[in-house]
Amino acid sequence: MSLSAASAAVASSAAAAYRYDTIRPVSRLRFCGLRREALRLQSPRSTPQLVAARRSVVYAATAGNGAAASSEFDYDLVIIGAGVGGHGAALNAVEKGLKTAIIEGDVVGGTCVNRGCVPSKALLAVSGRMRELQDEHHMKSLGLQVSSPGYDRQAVADHANNLASKIRSNLTNSMKALGVDILTGIGTIVGKQKVRYGKVGFPDNEITARNIIIATGSVPFVPKGIEIDGKTVFTSDHALKLESVPEWIAIVGSGYIGLEFSDVYTALGSEVTFVEALDQLMPGFDPEIAKLAQRILINPRKIDYHTGVFASKITPAKDGNPVLIELIDAKTKEHKETLEVDAALIATGRAPFTKGLGLENINVVTQRGFVPVDERMQVMDATGNVVPNLYCIGDANGKLMLAHAASAQGISVVEQISGRDNILNHLSIPAACFTHPEISMVGLTEPQAREKADKEGFEISVVKTSFKANTKALAENEGDGLAKMIYRPDTGEILGVHILGLHAADLIHEASNAIALGTHVQDIKFAVHAHPTLSEVLDELFKAAKVNTGVLHSINEPVAV
Repeated sequence: MSLSAASAAVASSAAAAYRYDTIRPVSRLRFCGLRREALRLQSPRSTPQLVAARRSVVYAATAGNGAAASSEFDYDLVIIGAGVGGHGAALNAVEKGLKTAIIEGDVVGGTCVNRGCVPSKALLAVSGRMRELQDEHHMKSLGLQVSSPGYDRQAVADHANNLASKIRSNLTNSMKALGVDILTGIGTIVGKQKVRYGKVGFPDNEITARNIIIATGSVPFVPKGIEIDGKTVFTSDHALKLESVPEWIAIVGSGYIGLEFSDVYTALGSEVTFVEALDQLMPGFDPEIAKLAQRILINPRKIDYHTGVFASKITPAKDGNPVLIELIDAKTKEHKETLEVDAALIATGRAPFTKGLGLENINVVTQRGFVPVDERMQVMDATGNVVPNLYCIGDANGKLMLAHAASAQGISVVEQISGRDNILNHLSIPAACFTHPEISMVGLTEPQAREKADKEGFEISVVKTSFKANTKALAENEGDGLAKMIYRPDTGEILGVHILGLHAADLIHEASNAIALGTHVQDIKFAVHAHPTLSEVLDELFKAAKVNTGVLHSINEPVAV
């Protein structure tokens, strides 16, 4: 729908005011995930006039795509799901001047804040300190003497719960302060640009929106044959409450969730048995990193494991009997043995939470529960066509099931509906496992990079450095660790970086930002890192890389000042 002459004049003057009041980046640059403050010298104060100006710019930009005038809709944007992804999208939308509502049927913060990343980090903070205090050799090497350490289970659990409550309150208050309408209830799409929401026992409400984002997240995946009682057989949702610390616990699955909980439980005194369906532990990690992680995180601790087996049936403890876990061979399906343990944590991944969304009303069919989307997070219908004005972000689309990936996707979508095309590079999104020491990664593993190189006809190189060569790590007596980088020697393109060591989760971002911004090895190797810091681990990687002679720099040469 075209703007009227009067509306066009208003939009033009508003756009001019908007340009005058802000310092904008070069128009061709499209950064997803970087906040406004990182790109401008000063952020203008948000005033009603500026918000109105921004909205006019947005309407003018979207009108050419057939969008209706704002007055035809209750909201410019409605987000179903108030997790980290929905929250990130909402804040960016308000920043763009969009009238925004977010629908939440449970509590603000979603899985990450309430049952995932946030409370688990509180438990891991405790396990890290306990592990350090229990390491008598480490303490003595620093000249410290510590008496036998102990812990208060309920106080530890309270720490995790209080942190989740605090972050949940912060997210809620931030949205309210910026004018986001928080609507309580289950959101269902009832037609094109229409959403119904409401609570059980109360009348439903129906609203319209120029654009809709699905951000409903995921729930723990529980395989068939496993009976959950929440006490002796449970998922990460229950484990984070830390209602008990079992003497012997089986963890089904050795991915991020399983590894982190093994760190917590062993630090608090439990014995752990991993049950892994694949032939090796930590199958999602770079094989070299996984091998070293097993030597550091598994072998020295009270952990044993069974690989290549399925837990075909798990029965909770009852009437004085232990938890029973029946193991079968993953290939032959023959019974191997039955474990008797005090508890079992099911850490077999997560499943999308997309039931009841009303997708059938718009001819969308999920794939294994995931909402199909294109590279711009636009929802695809059963015929493979884009559903106009409908997007899906985060775990619900299955592209990359990480909270910060959901947030980045949400920000990318808001950029698009504001008239700025944006495609997120998922290979630039880092991941981390917060064990002690930590594991982090971004981009391709070495086998993935070699497969890509063979298919596309280029060479790859690999460089590595040890934390034992880092002064800061040695000062902390934390020399166990490795960092490796996979790159193209013909262009200097960074394909992947993997780190196991002290504060690996913090170190990975220099590499992930380099991949996101297209910075190549021949450019970043001249960056200066403070000494002595752990960041020099990355510095060593970059400087060790050898790029073919004659390869040009990918960015402008620096100017001496």
